[in-house]
Amino acid sequence: EDVEERLREELPMLIEDTDKAIISTDTDAPNHILIEGDNLEALTALAYTHEGNIDVIYIDPPYNTGNKDFVYNDKFVDSEDSYRHSKWLSFMNKRLRIAKQLLSDKGVIFISIDDNEHAQLKLLCDEVFGLNNLCGNIIWRKKSGGGQTDAFFVTEHEYILVYRKTDQFIWQDETVAISEDTFKYMDERGRYKITPLEKWGSSAHREDRPSMYFAIKSPDGKDYFPVAPDGLPGRWRVGLERMNRLIMNDEIDWRNGKPQEKTYFTSISDKRKVNKSRSIYYNIGETGEGTKLLTDIFSQKDIFGNPKPLNLVKDLISHNNRDSTILDFFAGSGTTLHATMQLNAEDGGHRQCILVTNNENNICEEVTYERNRRVIQGYTNAKGEEVAGLTKNNLRYYRTGFVGRNRSMQNMRKLVNLATDMLCIKEDLYTEQNTFGGQKTYKGIFRYFDDGKKQMLVIYREEAIDELVDIIYDMDIPQPIKVYVFSPSEDPWEGSFDDVSDKVELCALPQAIYNTYRRILPKKKDAIIAPEDDALATTQKDKDLFDGMLNFTDEEEA
Repeated sequence: EDVEERLREELPMLIEDTDKAIISTDTDAPNHILIEGDNLEALTALAYTHEGNIDVIYIDPPYNTGNKDFVYNDKFVDSEDSYRHSKWLSFMNKRLRIAKQLLSDKGVIFISIDDNEHAQLKLLCDEVFGLNNLCGNIIWRKKSGGGQTDAFFVTEHEYILVYRKTDQFIWQDETVAISEDTFKYMDERGRYKITPLEKWGSSAHREDRPSMYFAIKSPDGKDYFPVAPDGLPGRWRVGLERMNRLIMNDEIDWRNGKPQEKTYFTSISDKRKVNKSRSIYYNIGETGEGTKLLTDIFSQKDIFGNPKPLNLVKDLISHNNRDSTILDFFAGSGTTLHATMQLNAEDGGHRQCILVTNNENNICEEVTYERNRRVIQGYTNAKGEEVAGLTKNNLRYYRTGFVGRNRSMQNMRKLVNLATDMLCIKEDLYTEQNTFGGQKTYKGIFRYFDDGKKQMLVIYREEAIDELVDIIYDMDIPQPIKVYVFSPSEDPWEGSFDDVSDKVELCALPQAIYNTYRRILPKKKDAIIAPEDDALATTQKDKDLFDGMLNFTDEEEA
């Protein structure tokens, strides 16, 4: 891909457009992120900020139908292209391999797809995630009245492939307390409910489990054999040993002449029903619902083609923890963020969502961002009704930027200067302070972030370290400050921080970023330029600046 070739020469960064930031007055509001840019570039940057920290990924990639839905190297791939499937698989392979690195050990990925690439995607995911990590293949009924018609069938379904990162993933099914009213019957031991002892459904016949076909005594003393629903000889739902225990404990109810097991009520907390998820999704949102919702939000039609319905995405992301971090790197109209915010509002969760999409035809700015801006701030729907905003959410807007890949001192300093926005994302810390220990902060020298829960210090010029160490030494710090410091090597000036080592957690930049990108980016032999040969070697102006320690001029203040 052209984008991959670009990454051989340049390193991607994430740069915030603060004019588009939507900040809630609620100090506990989750920080959601929208990234405008090619998703391969964005995923590379996220590999530094979120490696191993994404809990749920949902993506709805191009289905490669040949109807101008998949662009490769700035050209549509049509159905006659003899490399159609190979191009799509190459495109997906690069992105899925990074996605796997982003997932936490308890993470899961959902991928929507249809018949055009389902078989190929299944094989690719088996290789990337491992066949043993396939959780299931959901069949989603996308339309109930009609659908796309081919030569033989009316197609009314799509698929959602589900893979976990490791066996630590737990699918959280819905559990509900069973009301006392469910236990309708009463005897001297208390309230109970009944369950037929004769097997129903599949495998209900004698030949299915011959050992579970035997007689028990009915209240009139006659032998009673199990009968299948179709009237043929059946089988019991329990084995002989358990049946004997039920008989001895008087836990069989012969209501209506049929033996049924008694289950006694103890307390609501002890009686919970698990509503297991099923592999066929009926009535969990339809494509038309997604289109209608967008029409309502924008008060106009044809905003975006075939958006996924809100309820479908809500259901998928609900099977993980309520404080999950969710990623969608084929964001489209932004349904995944809308679903995240709606689900948080319904169950009190604190999920955070990251969206990635390019800005082709202004989709990122005019659809993805605008939709969720309206959802947060409120809007008037197509009927003229006011819809209240989900105001307890922050949304921050980023674009991908680039730094030359050659490790000159100039590129290294530029990389560290631009990395601040990424560090804020990495630490989920955005509240910048203009002083640190009574000392004013200076852009290009050092910046300080503190939200009352955690602190981060970013040091761009190593000449400032000694003065900052003195400040830290005199500070009463409840927990270590995360300190990112520019260094041309792996060493974050550890010796300089010896006296405050218990008050800081050090990280050398840009080496930490290089180390991550090296595992992700296509191979390139970096040219290393020695600091003393670089045009950015310390100038007289730099010396004058630091001779006064941190007595910088006002125009350099943060």
